[in-house]
Amino acid sequence: ACKVPSATSNVFVSTALLSMYCKLDLVPDARRVFDEMPLRNEFSWAAMVAGYASTKCSEEAFEIFQLMLAECPSQKNEFVATAVLSAVSVPSGLPMGVQLHGLAVKDGLVVFVSVENSLVTMYAKAGCMDAALHVFASSKERNSITWSAMITGYAQNGNAESAFRMFLQMLAAGFSPTEFTLVGVLNACSDVGALMEGKQTHGLMVKLGFEVQVYVKSALVDMYAKCGCITDAKEGFDQFHELDIVLWTAMVAGHVQNGEYEEALRLYARMDKEGIIPTNLTITSVLKACAGLAALEPGKQLHTQILKFGFGLGSSVGSALSTMYSKCGNLDDGTVVFRRMPHKDVIAWNSIISGFSQNGRGNEALDLFEEMKLEGTAPDHITFINVLCACSHMGLVDRGWIYFRSMTKDYGLTPRLDHYACMVDILSRAGMLNEAKDFIESISIDHGTCLWRILLGACRSIRDFDVGAYAGEQLMELGTGDSSAYILLSNIYAAQRKWTDVERVRHLMRSRGVSKDPGCSWVELNSKIHVFVVGEQQHPEAENINTELRRLAKHMKDEGYRPTSKFSWEEELDTLGESHEEDQFELISAVSS
Repeated sequence: ACKVPSATSNVFVSTALLSMYCKLDLVPDARRVFDEMPLRNEFSWAAMVAGYASTKCSEEAFEIFQLMLAECPSQKNEFVATAVLSAVSVPSGLPMGVQLHGLAVKDGLVVFVSVENSLVTMYAKAGCMDAALHVFASSKERNSITWSAMITGYAQNGNAESAFRMFLQMLAAGFSPTEFTLVGVLNACSDVGALMEGKQTHGLMVKLGFEVQVYVKSALVDMYAKCGCITDAKEGFDQFHELDIVLWTAMVAGHVQNGEYEEALRLYARMDKEGIIPTNLTITSVLKACAGLAALEPGKQLHTQILKFGFGLGSSVGSALSTMYSKCGNLDDGTVVFRRMPHKDVIAWNSIISGFSQNGRGNEALDLFEEMKLEGTAPDHITFINVLCACSHMGLVDRGWIYFRSMTKDYGLTPRLDHYACMVDILSRAGMLNEAKDFIESISIDHGTCLWRILLGACRSIRDFDVGAYAGEQLMELGTGDSSAYILLSNIYAAQRKWTDVERVRHLMRSRGVSKDPGCSWVELNSKIHVFVVGEQQHPEAENINTELRRLAKHMKDEGYRPTSKFSWEEELDTLGESHEEDQFELISAVSS
């Protein structure tokens, strides 16, 4: 062992004391013991590095390793190398990890499977899966941990297909998966909504006896929730006697992802009542639920909790909070949150630009976009969707074309279906229906029914029956399941008194089993959200509400207000057998006078 001028001490006792402090997360105390040690061996260095690694202090761990190389270069071995590689296994640690890789190759430490596994993990956590695969491919002695590191790396970096493929290769090579391997596969299933593969992995977990472990159950709940199987997720969630924040967050996020915003808010209220401290991911998910319901008061209460728990306005929380205020129509508070964010990434900019665009303040949305560019933040696909929507609302056709072409020319972004849809909407709102039709037919990507549906809706507003009929027939040919497309096309033919075509479209709608989902609306009153669904009378105040509606209807009639249509609702309603008032207004013009 190397001597350091200090008081004498037994190296084994000092190392044990050092390890104890590290395992108790008392790293400063461990460092004092380490600095006072007159003798240090390879285990002392490894323990100190591991202590810094456990507290995510990658730079301090790397400095200790450099100190060891300067004072005791002969003591570097696979244990120290593994410890320091674990410490730098963070995105910002890649430069240090590359240096350590070079040193490991130079000193022959890569022959140890533990070092190879640490290198694979380091590159995977830095997002360098090509480098991780290179280390994996050159490994002569792989074990289950090596395979798990690759599978988890692919899953964490959003490459679910490669994770699945690597898992199949692992099984074919005769390796038995560990619980960590299977959690990695479940995470990949969660990312892409691969329910079938998730169920198969679940079955394998049961077979191998891993299902009883808490973190495995947490991954299962998360997978089922993100794959849309909320019932299965809730069943797994309810099996826990002691719920940790990971499970609460997975379940809340699952409800939000599946559009069950009210259930997400109820679950969060229950979690808060039980005294569970949320994480920033929990807060972000609940803010999305508030935004989805346009529930301002719960959103404000959540804002106070953000301040209470000291989350600050970091990128994810700040962006979600700004979005919540914007979607609730409170752009002033949304802007204040945005301006106070310490670091504004592209997600934050997208959030505030979208808020102004969706609330009819297109000019300010475009001003924010120009400010974003001046500050050096590169726009992404979402940014251009928001900008093009702003142009659409403002009727800025020429400016919309400029931004659309700028995507590819200035930023190398290939337009996606959403961008084409925005351009069709811009042209359609400006009354340039033939230009919109020609634009749709010039698009080379598969756009299904989306673009023709936008054009058909515009034709109904502008009453261009020729282009509308053309767009509608394209939708019929594509077999659309959108009930409003059939109704709009039927209306167009009725306005032209083409009754044979009207009946043909109605027959198509019936034969294809197309029906419209009941309309739903909600209102927040006294911090409570009231939901109303067409045809249902389940609200506790339904009788009083109906009485008031009848009074208002009579009052409107007495004041001289009349329905905008001149046709009978009842006759057409009986023809299609529908029962939704939303359909009634669309269908009445399809009846001859």
